[in-house]
Amino acid sequence: KARLKEHMPKHTGEKPYMCRECGYRTAYKSRLTIHVRKHTGEKPFKCDQCDYSAAEKGSLNKHMSKHTGEKPHMCGECGYQTTDSSNLSKHMRTHTGEKPYKCDQCEFSAAQKANLDMHMEKHTGDKPYMCGECGYRTAYRSCLYTHMRIHLGVKPFKCSQCDYSATHKGHLHEHCMAKHTGDKPYICGLCGYKTAYRSSINVHMRKHKKEKPYKCDQCLFSAATKKTLNQHLATHTDDKPYKCDQCHYSAAQKPALIKHKAKHAAEKPRM
Repeated sequence: KARLKEHMPKHTGEKPYMCRECGYRTAYKSRLTIHVRKHTGEKPFKCDQCDYSAAEKGSLNKHMSKHTGEKPHMCGECGYQTTDSSNLSKHMRTHTGEKPYKCDQCEFSAAQKANLDMHMEKHTGDKPYMCGECGYRTAYRSCLYTHMRIHLGVKPFKCSQCDYSATHKGHLHEHCMAKHTGDKPYICGLCGYKTAYRSSINVHMRKHKKEKPYKCDQCLFSAATKKTLNQHLATHTDDKPYKCDQCHYSAAQKPALIKHKAKHAAEKPRM
């Protein structure tokens, strides 16, 4: 009878249990108990192998996979494995093309909520959080915290298979796919190009769309990547950072140096 009583709110929508601290409401007493721990800081579930503790048993179970290496959730399409069922659900959208998060102001849709949140900045333009070091602005406090790691040199996300570390969890995930697992979940629907990096697929798609969003403010030149624009800007200055180690030649762009060094290689006598 007690289980039926807990089940019925799914049909009625009733949420009788309320948090006195913030007004959070839920249909289940057990969920309120877990929620209240956010306010009290209570973390009763302890890891027996390190100092980690959690407010929920599910969070502890996910953490334990770091010690065991177990990844029980696997993609049937490409073999991608993860410790978290929610990560697998997100990954599957790369195969299905599902984008459940819709913008209410335009036709944009995203596979992940975080991507929709970033998109919404285009409509609001509000970026109240600013970096005191470089002037970077963002709409989200969490993004500013992540950004500050660049200046502080903090890289909390460590690879378990090599010495690589990253400022972003997403960067570590992409590193593991590119260097260790070989997984390439980002696929171009036009030509089949695959990559482990989301940024790479975005740059690649500009080739098909012929998009060049990076504009030179001194001439009509435009580029698909910021790196290419920076290389071009050197042609407007006397800056020639690419030095030949065999003569006094220097160049504004790396391809020019590579072409120059080929001349030295051609000049060397054959043995």
